[in-house]
Amino acid sequence: MIEFVRVAQAGSFTAAAATLGLTGSAVGKSVSRLEARLGTKLFHRTTRRITLTNEGEVYYESCVRALEELDDVEQRLMTGRSEPVGRVRLDLPGAFGRRHVLPILQELVLRHPGLDLSINFSERTAVIVEEGVDLAVRIGRLADDADLVAVPLGRQRLVICASPSYLAGHGTPSMPADLASRDCITGWRRDGHPAWLLRQADGTITSVPVRARHELSDGEAMVAATLAGGGLCQLPTWLLAEHLASGGVRTVLDDHAGAEMPIHAVWPRSRYVRPAIRVIVAMLRQHAQMRPSPFYA
Repeated sequence: MIEFVRVAQAGSFTAAAATLGLTGSAVGKSVSRLEARLGTKLFHRTTRRITLTNEGEVYYESCVRALEELDDVEQRLMTGRSEPVGRVRLDLPGAFGRRHVLPILQELVLRHPGLDLSINFSERTAVIVEEGVDLAVRIGRLADDADLVAVPLGRQRLVICASPSYLAGHGTPSMPADLASRDCITGWRRDGHPAWLLRQADGTITSVPVRARHELSDGEAMVAATLAGGGLCQLPTWLLAEHLASGGVRTVLDDHAGAEMPIHAVWPRSRYVRPAIRVIVAMLRQHAQMRPSPFYA
């Protein structure tokens, strides 16, 4: 397993062998034995380079996770304590992750110098297990998944807004049905029709289709487009606070606003949870319980 991981990381048998103190032939035979035992090819081999097959990519992520867990257990046995060490791969929502989660993580790594982080900021929802993500922060309703553990952290409140210039030129919408004929700025979607969450007279939250003129994959880009007069947008209050205060944007359909989206920490289910994951989740939950909290916005 170690030889396989080193080859995948180095991109060649020779380079992997150099890091392991072995010959390239020995490393190649080790990988071939592994492929024979699994009954599948792990690498595409050419005269110029080697690359992982689809099966190899899946197996690689599992191997890396297993080796990291072994390393954590060894550290615990050697030190007699559960000090978080090693690399943790995190997937965070773009703007929210940069503003509210990253400062918490930066504080944490100062306390634990053996903790290393690889962070991906994206509005795209990563497939946690398949992509080798150790821990993610998710905003929105979670699908049922027996392979994942989720802990609630908080919620964000949504409002619909536009710039004064856009409202002056197009008028202020007075009912949700008006959204179907207005320019709306929405988040990028892989599939399905864009829709916003609106509160009805009886207090229930329903999904209302909107006309998406602009689809943007980043929350801060959506704010910029709204400020520039690009249309109406539904955004969380924490992202709009300074612009609401300055008058750069104005809320509309306030009687229908107030929908909330839950925020969770999510990680793969396992009988053994690495100390690094435990300490990060504990730190996030600690900040979630503060008032004011970055997870209630």
